Amino acid sequence: MSTTAVTSHIEFESRLQRYLFERSEEAKAVRVGEKETSEQAKIVERYADLFTRDQLDALRAAEEDADGEQHELLYRLRKTCESGLIAAELAVREDELENKLLAAKVTFKGEEIDLRSALARLAVLESYADREELGELQAQASSAFNDDRLALLTTSEELQADLSGEADPIARNEEEKAISLRELSDTLRRTADDAHDAYEALRSRWFERLLGADAPEVPTSFHTSYMRRLSPLESTYTKDRATDVCLATLRAIGFDLSAEKGIRADLDDRPRKNPRACVIASDPPNVVHLITRAQGGLHDYQAFLHEAGHALHYAGCDPALPYTFRRISRDHALTEIYSYVCEAITREPGWHAEHFGLSDEEATQNAEATTFLEALLYRRYEAKLRFELDFWGRFAEDGGTPDGYSEALTEATGVAYRADAYLSDMDSGFYSADYLRAWIRAAQLRHHLLAEVGEDWWRRSETGDLLRGLFREGTKPTSEEIAGRLGFDPLDTAPLLVELGAA
Repeated sequence: MSTTAVTSHIEFESRLQRYLFERSEEAKAVRVGEKETSEQAKIVERYADLFTRDQLDALRAAEEDADGEQHELLYRLRKTCESGLIAAELAVREDELENKLLAAKVTFKGEEIDLRSALARLAVLESYADREELGELQAQASSAFNDDRLALLTTSEELQADLSGEADPIARNEEEKAISLRELSDTLRRTADDAHDAYEALRSRWFERLLGADAPEVPTSFHTSYMRRLSPLESTYTKDRATDVCLATLRAIGFDLSAEKGIRADLDDRPRKNPRACVIASDPPNVVHLITRAQGGLHDYQAFLHEAGHALHYAGCDPALPYTFRRISRDHALTEIYSYVCEAITREPGWHAEHFGLSDEEATQNAEATTFLEALLYRRYEAKLRFELDFWGRFAEDGGTPDGYSEALTEATGVAYRADAYLSDMDSGFYSADYLRAWIRAAQLRHHLLAEVGEDWWRRSETGDLLRGLFREGTKPTSEEIAGRLGFDPLDTAPLLVELGAA
């Protein structure tokens, strides 16, 4: 590509906005089941001239000459240009894999169902044996695509190393996140150790309550979604009330979701719709998709509030901010803070009593169940980060193996994980670290809300006022900068230990 294709960073940012909008809308259509095949490659092809090595060099040169806020903006544009070049190389293959997964089916009790429907059904099957059977079928079908996943991962890593000039994937991600991943992991491991006894007490109570007395001491991960749903409590946390209760919950802290012009909610239950709730910020603050798929159980409420935190963050950013600081971040740790703190409302006994007519004793018990689930997920992600650091630390030598995945996650959680799930469970860019940083930060933010607003922060409009001020900054600050504003060291996990029931 000749240098005539190079544009100024202003024009690059403008065209980037259109490109990301189209890709986000395509992802949304596939995610919600409106389309049966993904056509991301066609979008990437239309914008082929946006991402060139000459353009990347031009952005890097402009970044080197800039300072302050402009330097940060150009840094993010440069990294996005790198991602665009990688997408151009991989879009066709990624579409092929996505479409294979969409088309894959398993036969369960005489019925042919696709993999996404199988995942959704695992959360609602009442029989332990049925979940075990379907989980095994789904896992085997998914693992059949591991060669494709690893090939894509390997090519992506080679491209990232070439374009960034940093061959070490851990060092590269540490530079992007501006943290030490190993220091973070060490801190999180100590926190998990400190919370071990509290977790074991919760696990001994809630495994039996949720899975039954006949379940093995170490159940397989096929039952995790059923536990997260708190399925035995489904009659309390019904599917039909989820939307109304969550909207009322948000109104109590000062947010009327229906009045947020930029938020477009898709809450319908369709067979081909991905069961995992998400937000797709196509063009914040004007087009932000909030996508959930209720199946009954408390997890519907938690997923709605979690994703509402993301949606409110993106839809609440200052429209006067440059596009880069409305849409592009160094990582995902910032927006996850706000999803976690909204979801944390479901751990308040008063919320259970107020919305579901429970006695104080019942509300306290059910709130304890959410603490158990939070601790289970924390321990899973802490172990996942340790595995991923080990995986990428030896990737250049062994090419990516599952060594240690099953052992680390099983030991941490008391739930048995299959070794061959290691690739389907791996998000790009050490997303596990972003979740974990957000866990620390959300606990710090809740501590701050308790001090500034009060114990009933979860039903006070002052909470919304405080959050709205943070949302207006868009994606500009880092998670660690938010810690400083709250008066905490970024690695202070004392509030997190409280959240995990250990203090």
